[in-house]
Amino acid sequence: MTTGIFTGRQRLTPPASGLLLEIPLPLAMRDDAVALASALRGTGQRLVLGDYSGTASQDALLPYVDHVKLDTARSADRIATLVERAHHSGAGVIGERADTRERIRLAREIGIDLLQGPMFERNHEVTGRDFTAGELQCLELMQLLSADSVDQAAVVRMVGSDPELAIRVLHLVNSSSYGMRSRVDSVHQAVVLVGPQQLAALAMASLIDARPTTVGALWAVLTRAQTVRALAGSDAGYTVGLLSAVAAQQHYSVDDLVRRTGVSDDIAQALRTSTGPYGPALAAVLAHEENDVEGVIATGLEPFDVAHTYLAAVPEALATATALAISSNG
Repeated sequence: MTTGIFTGRQRLTPPASGLLLEIPLPLAMRDDAVALASALRGTGQRLVLGDYSGTASQDALLPYVDHVKLDTARSADRIATLVERAHHSGAGVIGERADTRERIRLAREIGIDLLQGPMFERNHEVTGRDFTAGELQCLELMQLLSADSVDQAAVVRMVGSDPELAIRVLHLVNSSSYGMRSRVDSVHQAVVLVGPQQLAALAMASLIDARPTTVGALWAVLTRAQTVRALAGSDAGYTVGLLSAVAAQQHYSVDDLVRRTGVSDDIAQALRTSTGPYGPALAAVLAHEENDVEGVIATGLEPFDVAHTYLAAVPEALATATALAISSNG
């Protein structure tokens, strides 16, 4: 699609607000790259120069782009040279792979304008702390919800035994997003209306202490969960995505989560080694989040399919995260 837009075979009319077209290195090396970039700028399209390394062909495009993207893993001297060159042309700089404190510190010192890094830590450091009573309650609820046959009565008892969780479920089902004609006062009815998936998401929202000011964290968790479910073709994939994301965000031990939630061996395999029926879907999503195209291909899935599925999950995840964060703050 990028090639089609860049060469004029596919048009964006009018240019979408907030949308920037990234020009990767192969397109920047075309003999007609400057003419094509100039034509796009003439239509109001905003451009980003990807993989900027200071080649002659890329430098020729600097007057036509709004930003350049460069790898923060390069040497400090080289990064400084590239940043100075881009800024001199009027382009902002986006630092990619800003995934360590040292790279973030260096980027700030050198004057990189924006930083891009992974939403989650792939190999996060485990805290090793004990779970609180509230966290254990949420994990026990996950155990009930991940069973092949959900024991509805047990779920109702679990929610009803936790006053805070019961209030959040009632608050959620009575929110405007559900559009109920009359108020729901029964915990049993609220649990039935919310359903297993939303309950699992609400449990995870409680684990990460979601509030309206932290919707982004919950949004990222739910986007991963929905994408893994869609790629795996199973609701169990949703549980895999939820648990993997929360483990990364909260620095929980995966083994502890598996033990506390009592999930199936298939889910445990996916979480521990990215194997089993749900492992490839999780591995593909992890690779996609790190912009690791080769990693996605290694799972046997197509990068375009994974990217499209991930993007399709974003609006629903945002709506759900907003509702859950508000109910958690209720």
